[in-house]
Amino acid sequence: MDKKNSRLRRAVKSRAKIKELQKYRLSVHRTPRHIYAQVLSYDSTKVIASASTLDADVKKELTALGNVTAAEAVGKAVALRAVSEGVTEVAFDRSGFSYHGRVKALADAARENGLQF
Repeated sequence: MDKKNSRLRRAVKSRAKIKELQKYRLSVHRTPRHIYAQVLSYDSTKVIASASTLDADVKKELTALGNVTAAEAVGKAVALRAVSEGVTEVAFDRSGFSYHGRVKALADAARENGLQF
């Protein structure tokens, strides 16, 4: 089993539990160069809010896009957008990535800006 399949296998269990709870989910995806976050409905049919290091408003205030500072900016942006849509309580879907570094920074920034999980 390769690294990607192992990560996706880890993601399945948490996604099944989130679907069972019927909560909005804050899904995170990271690559070496960028980080992406979306707030999705529990059945994954509708995107409520999204942000990434590719967004112009997030990108303009950053010097580098693949570090903890960029992840914090994305977490803040997605939280503010979700709160403006009326979503304050979500379940955190780390997509099989370890809760460490950029994923943790994004989660902490989202919590500081109004999302509860």
